[in-house]
Amino acid sequence: MSRQIIRVTGEDRLEFLQGLVTNDVRRAPCWAALLTPQGKYLADFLIIPRGDALLLDVHADLAGDLMRRLGMYRLRSKVALEPVEMAVARGTSPAPEGAIADPRHEALGWRLYGKGGDDGSDWDAIRVAHCIPETLVELIPNETFILEAGFERLHGVDFRKGCYVGQEVTARMKHKTELRKGLTTLRIEGAAPVGTKILREGREVGTLFTRSGGRAIAHVRFDRLGEGMEAGEARLSAE
Repeated sequence: MSRQIIRVTGEDRLEFLQGLVTNDVRRAPCWAALLTPQGKYLADFLIIPRGDALLLDVHADLAGDLMRRLGMYRLRSKVALEPVEMAVARGTSPAPEGAIADPRHEALGWRLYGKGGDDGSDWDAIRVAHCIPETLVELIPNETFILEAGFERLHGVDFRKGCYVGQEVTARMKHKTELRKGLTTLRIEGAAPVGTKILREGREVGTLFTRSGGRAIAHVRFDRLGEGMEAGEARLSAE
């Protein structure tokens, strides 16, 4: 598990993050994202209160860009951002002392900060079973819209908290339009790599992502789902 912890300190830390990210930081631990002004995903992270600090638990490959972007927004806020070395453990076995429940979905079990390790859970199987996106797999910077990725269902966005970066576009997608595209779970027979385009009768349906057993997560146009879907050598069908 490739994670980086960013520690946010300073008396303005709550207000600072509250005005930037998709979730209500006052209710942390929580899952949230930083978006572009156009409402597209940049990074997702868990926000964990720890004493006089907030810890951002983010994929290591996105940590540098997240630090840079948060620093751009800091301006005169009394906030300090610091990457820290801290192990992260996770599992679905009985939670050890000090662990927190993963706020996205109960099936994701617990996380423990300050101690590394993994209990060997089949995370892809869990994610596919519950259609839970993964950073840099289903969640693609500058491309993904969070409502299409299931953030509302997975408690990653709060529509009552007030303004944040990308809030206007996200709210409009929630209240003024019906989602025509998004993540769903399909049945699959045969092999195809992540990123393979899904076709039906010569028209593009969407893109295949994480697979586990006979099921896979895909980003699709809902109005194009139906019999005869193919992704490379694989055959797909709606559940």
